[in-house]
Amino acid sequence: KAVGIVVATVSPDLREVTPYGAISRDRPDTVNGDTVFEIGSITKVFTSLILADMVVHGEVKLDTPVAQLLPSSVRVPQRDGKQITLLDLAMHVSGLPRMPSDFKPADMENPFAGFDAPQLYAFLAAYKLPRAPGAQYEYSNLGAGLLGNALARKAGMSFSELLRIRILDPLGMTSTGISLSEDQKRRLATGYDSSLQPTRNWDFDCLAGAGARRSTANDLLKFLAAALELNTTPL
Repeated sequence: KAVGIVVATVSPDLREVTPYGAISRDRPDTVNGDTVFEIGSITKVFTSLILADMVVHGEVKLDTPVAQLLPSSVRVPQRDGKQITLLDLAMHVSGLPRMPSDFKPADMENPFAGFDAPQLYAFLAAYKLPRAPGAQYEYSNLGAGLLGNALARKAGMSFSELLRIRILDPLGMTSTGISLSEDQKRRLATGYDSSLQPTRNWDFDCLAGAGARRSTANDLLKFLAAALELNTTPL
């Protein structure tokens, strides 16, 4: 049920990569630890790590209302006197839905590409929270994307650049990112759907924090080793 898979294992004594299959049906090159894959919602882990790093450096607080990091003209919904905080977004308890109700992609094979900041802000202004922030868990691509957007605005740079400076460079994750170099594009695996038909890669605009990243098994091993405290890192 797959064209190419890479499995990676990390422990205090071992880092191992086990590849299977090809990078594409049209390219017989075997996948390996440096093959680039879209990693989708794993991006959210890194978005929340950026938040944690900015909190440690005193740039924001977990209870900072997200509205404080957005343009003053943007209305962010509230309920029962409670504002949506950065922690609410990271923990998926903001009260925002999984996706905006007006999310109607022009291209279903690349659905996030056309959803920009004005559309995001317009949705927030019109949305009524079904419950108070913090009251209940509900997985939200919208919330994670909003968190990434807000943190990038606070840092005064794109989310892609913020990700690189805060996490990728300190951990030496040289094959991870959103915009790919020509070398990374050559190593990018073709995606396939459940029927093993080729699918297009996804591009993100203002919701990049929800799922825009591409990475490799070798780079993710570096992240796992850091997260498990198997080595010392600047983070």
